Amino acid sequence: MEQNPELAQKIAADVALRLERSKTDIPVGVSNRHVHLCQADWNTLFGAGTEPRKLKATKQPGYWAAYETVGVEGPKGRIEKLRLVAPHRPRTQVEVSLSDAKVLGLKPPIRNSGSLDGTAPVRIVGPKGSLDLTQGLIIAGRHLHLAPAEAQALSLKDGDVVRLRAGAPERSVVFERVLCRVSDKFSLEFHIDTDEANAARLKTGDTAHLV
Repeated sequence: MEQNPELAQKIAADVALRLERSKTDIPVGVSNRHVHLCQADWNTLFGAGTEPRKLKATKQPGYWAAYETVGVEGPKGRIEKLRLVAPHRPRTQVEVSLSDAKVLGLKPPIRNSGSLDGTAPVRIVGPKGSLDLTQGLIIAGRHLHLAPAEAQALSLKDGDVVRLRAGAPERSVVFERVLCRVSDKFSLEFHIDTDEANAARLKTGDTAHLV
């Protein structure tokens, strides 16, 4: 069989990179159902002239969970107390799990955050009013947040797709198609929803590793 030294060298380098990457502990962030609101929709739901109140910071710099919550409704049911994550965004986005979607009787697509065109409709109910969105309900695609220096250390760039292993030994899961999102507004954290976390017996603060 003819040998290909260049291919062998490339394979060896790739294996070495993967082994080195796998040494880094990556914090897991389990994302429960929540909502991001634009300013106009906040005004409708909570009243103009008011502002969200900070409950606690998230690991991502500049983002925080608010005291305020909303209800969401679909043709089959309603879910109460979806937490608002602030500050406001240009477009309103509601993130639920597949289990939540079945309770609502809706079929949201799996989308990257902010990619809302053609997504599912949903009704949002607040203390001052309600909204009937024609789109904006999604199941968030799993993703990995990284600051630029963190991405450089792992030889990753924005838009890369990777695999991570995480979970209790008897329930360990390899998560495929994890989108890398690199920004100076981010901090190293692997985001999954509650369905995915439950499958692997994961909780916020556990660690994952690139494979």
